[in-house]
Amino acid sequence: MRITTWNVNSIKQRLPHLLGFLEDARPDVVCLQELKCQDEAFPRADIEAAGYAVETLGQKAYNGVALLVRAPLAMSEIRRGLPGDAADEQARYIEALISGPETHPVRVASIYLPNGNPVDSPKYPYKLAFMERLRLHARALLQDEIAVVLAGDYNVIPEAADVADPEAWRSDALFLGTSRAAFRAILAEGYTDALRACDPRDGLYTFWDYQAGSWQRNAGIRIDHLLLSPHASDRLVSASVQKHLRGLDKPSDHVPVTAELAAG
Repeated sequence: MRITTWNVNSIKQRLPHLLGFLEDARPDVVCLQELKCQDEAFPRADIEAAGYAVETLGQKAYNGVALLVRAPLAMSEIRRGLPGDAADEQARYIEALISGPETHPVRVASIYLPNGNPVDSPKYPYKLAFMERLRLHARALLQDEIAVVLAGDYNVIPEAADVADPEAWRSDALFLGTSRAAFRAILAEGYTDALRACDPRDGLYTFWDYQAGSWQRNAGIRIDHLLLSPHASDRLVSASVQKHLRGLDKPSDHVPVTAELAAG
């Protein structure tokens, strides 16, 4: 089972790239973030024509997450929204149990964590509160003894090895010590960073800003992650970054990251 996470930064703008990726790479599960559209505006027919079932949690102009699953896999037990704050209406979390005839079930979430900038605004406490809610939910998911994959744009640079220029990000919400500690706290519940488990090299980036020639200078950061529960990490075969998609015309500023799990 190949599971991909990709912040498309507007599904409307990136639909041709997504359809090309689905045709070329044929991932089994795709976790999308930053759809920037309401559910009714999502290009469901195009995705279904490509052979994928669709579940979305949209929001006008901002946020938005989706799960795409290729037949014969199917989704059930859909959860829209991260538990822990009934007043939180931002479209940042969708989860489903994914099963099929030739693989053990996997519970997969598509997550778009808050950016948190500026750090002296309410946005940063919201980011940390969201991460704490995610940690508690990640812990609860382990009780089912089912493989879990928490995939998405975490808006966290875990280590200095995950950023081309650490000093430039030192005071940014994505790289603050408190953000990184909150990320480690999720890992400490028993989760594995899939890409790092497979490739410890420096310079593995998933995001390049549109400004200041970041792509041309390879001044990237790694903020898109797939976190695997013990049952999922036992099945981990490989993980990789599809960096070439950043070089397309009118690309997302993020690229896909894919982990492959054995059938189990």
